[in-house]
Amino acid sequence: MPGSSLFDLSGKVAIVTGGSRGIGRAIAERMAEHGAKVVVSSRKLDACQAVVDGIAAKGGEAFAFACNIGRKPELQALAEETMRRYGGVDILVCNAAINPHFGPAMGIPDDIFDKMMATNVKSNMWLSHMCIPSMEARGGGAIVIVSSIGGYRGSTNLGAYAITKAADLQLARNLACEWGPKNIRVNCIAPGLVRTDFARALWEDPVNYKKRTRDTPLKRIGEPDEIAGAAVFLASPAGSFMTGQSMVIDGGVLAGAPPNSEE
Repeated sequence: MPGSSLFDLSGKVAIVTGGSRGIGRAIAERMAEHGAKVVVSSRKLDACQAVVDGIAAKGGEAFAFACNIGRKPELQALAEETMRRYGGVDILVCNAAINPHFGPAMGIPDDIFDKMMATNVKSNMWLSHMCIPSMEARGGGAIVIVSSIGGYRGSTNLGAYAITKAADLQLARNLACEWGPKNIRVNCIAPGLVRTDFARALWEDPVNYKKRTRDTPLKRIGEPDEIAGAAVFLASPAGSFMTGQSMVIDGGVLAGAPPNSEE
């Protein structure tokens, strides 16, 4: 793309966690398409490499790195290898997350809740802090945290997950305030129900699909690529005056759904 494009990411280095499938894969592919060098990370190296191979086949540049975001040393290794190979980090997309509990929060074991908070929130703070010094040295950067519309409302079955996603919204606001003076922008994307393996249980069954889309103005669920465009916007010059915010991409659910309708 021409250098004057508002969405040009040429010369930028981007890390995408959870980048081997779903929303993360779409973000990695689109950022590469717009010129970024992309580090595709998830727990399974072969799955990451498949994404890297696809990017390379289209003329992009990327490399794969296996990382369990719940383990701080692995996050540090991810940040250090990115800097060693590409010289620094300009864009960080914190997309990886877990949701091992479905049901009322009263039934969740303490260790599972602790793991969810550590994986969905603390790891994002860790990796952000690991990448921010490089961003500062390079004159600025962009961090994008993938939250959820669950962070905006209560839930009878996804309450613990929703708590972690609400915390991510606040993490973005805090980081934005702390690092804005160094030209480091931090924003969230809050998707509704998207057709990914992560959310398969919520959309695969036709009856459940109909229930989930009944109160959605667009009458369908989202596709991963419909989230990727927002990530490119937030990381590019087009989003250069946006920080501390969250972009809700949910087909209109929050605009009019009743409070007991859950995603």
